Amino acid sequence: MPLNLNIKKALSGQKWMPITLVALGVVFFLTIGYSTYLYTQNVSLKMAVSKNTATIQEINRELNNIKSQDPYKTNAELKKQIDNIQKTFALAAKTYENLLDLENPPKEIKGLDTLFANILVLLGKQDFLGAEKGLGDIANKIAAEQARTAAAAVAAIPKNIPVSASVPNSGSSSRQQVATDVGNFLVDIVAGDLGSTRVIVDTASDSTCTNDCPVLPLATYVARNGAYAGINGSYFCPSTYPSCAGKTNSFDLLIMNKNKTYFNSDNNVYSNNPAVIFGGSYVRFVGAASQWGRDTGIDSMLSNYPLLVSGGNISFGGNDDPKQGSKGNRSFVANKGNVVYIGVVHSATVTEVAHVMKTMGMENALNLDNGGSTALWNGGYKVGPGRDLPNVILFIKK
Repeated sequence: MPLNLNIKKALSGQKWMPITLVALGVVFFLTIGYSTYLYTQNVSLKMAVSKNTATIQEINRELNNIKSQDPYKTNAELKKQIDNIQKTFALAAKTYENLLDLENPPKEIKGLDTLFANILVLLGKQDFLGAEKGLGDIANKIAAEQARTAAAAVAAIPKNIPVSASVPNSGSSSRQQVATDVGNFLVDIVAGDLGSTRVIVDTASDSTCTNDCPVLPLATYVARNGAYAGINGSYFCPSTYPSCAGKTNSFDLLIMNKNKTYFNSDNNVYSNNPAVIFGGSYVRFVGAASQWGRDTGIDSMLSNYPLLVSGGNISFGGNDDPKQGSKGNRSFVANKGNVVYIGVVHSATVTEVAHVMKTMGMENALNLDNGGSTALWNGGYKVGPGRDLPNVILFIKK
């Protein structure tokens, strides 16, 4: 018998046939509904994919655009611009400081201030090449002015100033012309024998100061200590210098003042710089402050650079510092035995001062701050007054 007839007979005789048909109908409709649901979901999914694809494509286009750029080139151009700003600003600041040095004491700088103002305008327009060229022109004019001033200073040495390499007696001073193998120089010098003179370092601050530090005129230091002579001390950062912003009137070098207070004791950067130690009955020069330490059994000590003469021989032959290689008033402290000398060599480079010290027979000599800071007192200003100072060296009668 065919199978379909068997099924038909089997079904025709069963009571549960209606239930089976209902179940089949439910299955049918569920199948249709699920298929419709799947179709709808598929359409929604396709729409979402399409939308996301558009977003991905947009991101991809932006990524390709970024990739098409040259980040190295962009960074290199930015770095070059920053370097130009830093380089030109530093050059402008240094030129301004050189102008200040020309003005103290006053010299002929007519037109240079106007040129500098024009350079500031160029910097504002980011015309770095133009500004650099202008600064070069000013530097040449400053050098010419320095040379003219130096020549005038030599020519202006009075005829009645004796030519002598001798040093004054203790407690006295002299103005003399010293003839060396590198030229003739005008020298103001004061002598103090440690048998009758106490040499001290005085400071405007009571302790280490890093910014906006107190300063005083040399005459004030002399008066408050009852000193008979004095001279400016170590290098410091004048408040008028743009490069000294954030550290005005501060100094970095080691000093012990008359109150046994060490300044910059934790600063080891400059420990290799020379120093002079005033020990009451003796004076000692060392090639590096680190050789001395922090002994407070002395009267005072001061570090500066360079050491001009050591053991009777010239110890400084020049360097690449344009300030030390230019002509100017140069302060020094030196000794012959137990006699200490302070003084100023006029219109000389630092190297030329070393030759002057050698010619005068100094055993040791140390360069001090100079330029606009130069000041020498002996019964009144012999040189200066110059800038107000954070530290000085003084002669006091015992």
